[in-house]
Amino acid sequence: MTASQEGVAPGSATKAGGAPEKPAVVLLTLILVAAVANLNLAVANVALPDIGKDLDASQTGLNLVAVGFSLGLASSVLYLGALGDRYGRKMMLIIGTTVSIPAAILAGFAPNVDVLFLARVLGGLAAGMAFPTTLALITALWSGAKKTRAIALWSGIGGGISALGPLVSGALLEHFDWGSVFLVTLPLAVIALILALRFVPSHVNETTVPVDNFGGILSIIMVGGVVLAINFVSMPGYGETTAAMALIGVAAGIGFFIQQRREGRIGNPLYDLKIAGRRTFWVAGTAGIIVFGTLMAAMFIGQQYLQNVLEYSTLGAGAAILPAALGMIVAAPRSARLVESHGSRFTLLCGFVFCLIGFIFMLTLWDEGAAYWQVLAGYLPVGIGVGLAGTPSSNSLTSSVPVKRAGMASGTADLQRDLGGALMQSILGSVLTSAYASSFASQIAGNPEASQKVSESTQTQLERSFGSAVTVAEQHPQYAPQIVHAAQTAFLNGSDSAYVVGIAAIVLGAVLVFFAFPKKEQEHALLAGFHAEDTGEPVPATATA
Repeated sequence: MTASQEGVAPGSATKAGGAPEKPAVVLLTLILVAAVANLNLAVANVALPDIGKDLDASQTGLNLVAVGFSLGLASSVLYLGALGDRYGRKMMLIIGTTVSIPAAILAGFAPNVDVLFLARVLGGLAAGMAFPTTLALITALWSGAKKTRAIALWSGIGGGISALGPLVSGALLEHFDWGSVFLVTLPLAVIALILALRFVPSHVNETTVPVDNFGGILSIIMVGGVVLAINFVSMPGYGETTAAMALIGVAAGIGFFIQQRREGRIGNPLYDLKIAGRRTFWVAGTAGIIVFGTLMAAMFIGQQYLQNVLEYSTLGAGAAILPAALGMIVAAPRSARLVESHGSRFTLLCGFVFCLIGFIFMLTLWDEGAAYWQVLAGYLPVGIGVGLAGTPSSNSLTSSVPVKRAGMASGTADLQRDLGGALMQSILGSVLTSAYASSFASQIAGNPEASQKVSESTQTQLERSFGSAVTVAEQHPQYAPQIVHAAQTAFLNGSDSAYVVGIAAIVLGAVLVFFAFPKKEQEHALLAGFHAEDTGEPVPATATA
């Protein structure tokens, strides 16, 4: 049976040995394209305090700004990955990288939180075109151990760049306003665009079957509804909005499931539920959501903690996260070797253990007087954990699908990063917001003098966010020390609650991997069986489900 008969467009830009022509240049290009998205995911966190003060944003508004890029990316990767599989991965890569440029400019000059949020969502949609195609192209162009090493470099360097985002942002904020952090990706986007046009191969093992557009639209509504519902749940007076978003997300999810079952029967699903049901696929995907989510959540809360409580400068706060970047960059190549020697399950569990250690240190060591070594003790293990877990998670996804479904695997790999970031930031951000407001209210209620002097409107402003409390303090300089101290205490109480939730999520993820992901020998047998099933070759005797 020919490639065309199987619904795969012929085409190859690879050389013998399982790698493309000019592999170093091609991989560098794909990493640079991914870097634009990775930086955009991280740069907003350091600027949140400045954005809150300048735009008078609530904590919920800041949560939306932080999660906006992830929202756009997570909601679109499945659909856009499928479009890339059908119409050209290189084309989607180029369009996405191009659109990222005006999106960054709009965010950099946004006049209010609403425009900034919309610009971030647009940037996320642009990344939804470009980001999934980077891993899809690696899957299509590399094979065997070379693919595992390429994914390790892509994952480790990408994660390291995400962690470096706060440092870059901090340096910019020392000399420019907050808008500059959203413009920093422009030079990278231009360089990546030029290299992609010149060196990335076109039309490699792409499918010729039609795209399930209706399923794609449902997937966007499903993810978007759920993420927005989580963000609004902690916002007073938005109960109806939260319920509506949740209802829309759940209804779209049910519709998406039904649509994929129907399309699966005729061989044209956007998201092949049969493939998604493979243990090496869905367990790895779920694990990745939790692991990458912990990184984004740690950066989201940690950057605010460093500036609001420890009173680090923006540059100091950005530099403080360097250990996480170093941990990821160092751990990722070793992760590839661990996968080959001990299997994906063992490597994933090692990653979860390090992430757990990091969050426990954040909960127990990060207080009002934390020294830098205590900050280091929180960030470094999380970076190592993500570096260890990233490779087996992405590699298991891509190894569980046929090449013609590379977009599905890469879309899921990107979804686990972006949905993980969006969900964990949304959940932990909501916990932080709610606990912050509750703690501040308790402090006021426990102080008879404050209860008498603080008006209802002022109390509402104090409970909105740390930035709003600082604004009130500036308006009442005679009470400024007391207000700032109360805000710091409330933030610490809120962040502790968020870390507890993060620890629970990490433990649940580790338990899932331990009991549901196959050990090394069974993993290899399952993957061999999946390959035989997808290619029509005889099923090896050792391959059992």
